[in-house]
Amino acid sequence: MTPVGEKLSALIKRARTLMGRAATASALLSVSFLLGTPVSATGTAFIQSAVASPPPSGAQQLCRQYSWACAQKASSSLSSSQELKIVKQINSRVNRSTREVTDQSQYKTREFWALPTSLGGDCEDFALLKKRDLIKAGIDPRRLLLATVLDTRRNAHAVLVYRSSQGDLVLDNLTNRIKPWAATRYLFLRMQDPNQPRNWVGVYGRS
Repeated sequence: MTPVGEKLSALIKRARTLMGRAATASALLSVSFLLGTPVSATGTAFIQSAVASPPPSGAQQLCRQYSWACAQKASSSLSSSQELKIVKQINSRVNRSTREVTDQSQYKTREFWALPTSLGGDCEDFALLKKRDLIKAGIDPRRLLLATVLDTRRNAHAVLVYRSSQGDLVLDNLTNRIKPWAATRYLFLRMQDPNQPRNWVGVYGRS
């Protein structure tokens, strides 16, 4: 691990120990000041990995629950234009047809990653449904990466990243508009490892 990666890892562990999620978010926002260098990957088309990271607490059993969520092989080959058309259609359809319901109201827990029920789902459930339907439509699963972020109000949020040939695009239940990751104004925390989706990586990229 690089010296920067070691400092990042130590900082995140300390924040989690002391104050949980809120401290982790605060620590991430101050990383650049502590290291003296920016951790932002603004200006790059693809989100850059920093360190290995455990999955979100609600996604610990995700691969066992949904094998496709961690799949690595594509079922078919599509052109870039065909893929983008499918991505736009499914993103819009899922946003339109799925109601927003919190995990607390459905499962009596703060965070639980699952496909939406008949009642609906929250942000990570939207992302999971999009990933499943896109894989069924023939999109290479290695191009579909679940990610956690802090939104523009610095609230915890989850999205699906589509790794297009031109760069990382974000599928978000808060908007039908598919944006390059650097245009979202989100603070990216971690996402599935593109090379091994069963694993997660810390990215800490500020758009």
